[in-house]
Amino acid sequence: MGFLQQCSHWIDALNLKVGKFTGWLILVTTAISAGNAIVRKIFDTSSNALLEIQWYLFAGVFLLGAGYGLLRNSHVRIDFISSRLTDRARNWIDFWGFALVLTPFCLISIYLSWPLFVQALVSGEMSQNAGGLVRWPAYALIPLGFFLLQLQGLSEMVKRWAFLQGQGPDVLSTEEALSDDQKRAAELEKMTQAQGDR
Repeated sequence: MGFLQQCSHWIDALNLKVGKFTGWLILVTTAISAGNAIVRKIFDTSSNALLEIQWYLFAGVFLLGAGYGLLRNSHVRIDFISSRLTDRARNWIDFWGFALVLTPFCLISIYLSWPLFVQALVSGEMSQNAGGLVRWPAYALIPLGFFLLQLQGLSEMVKRWAFLQGQGPDVLSTEEALSDDQKRAAELEKMTQAQGDR
């Protein structure tokens, strides 16, 4: 189990770095979008390449950031139900969800998107828009994003299994594992209690 937990730690570190990188992509996308809008309004001109790079970067944020989202527990979960379950039940549900739903979905997505990427790379496929960009970087984001998501899914399975075997902490009950909505709800509850104590 120790080796698997070490691998899980490496995967977490990788997706943490990728997640921070995608945060910068949001800034770059916003700057390009604003610059393109300003140039269009002032000079009445635009660039298809700038429009397409915005799309590529926007896709990169979501596809490359999916593993980071899973690491930070910001994926969709029905908190109303989840909060009523025992720690073991939540971890079992996550473990089997990752194994039976996330893993096949990621593997199928990688399998289907890889040939599209290779074909675009080999053929040098270009955008049909005048002044557009090559397409293979956008196609490459799909298998890469699902690969990172699959790696993080495996890491999360290791963490859930370690907890279920009594060899690791419950990552779902730590402060770090709380979603932003859960943190805001806890803050509101504390504020309400503080006001009630007055």
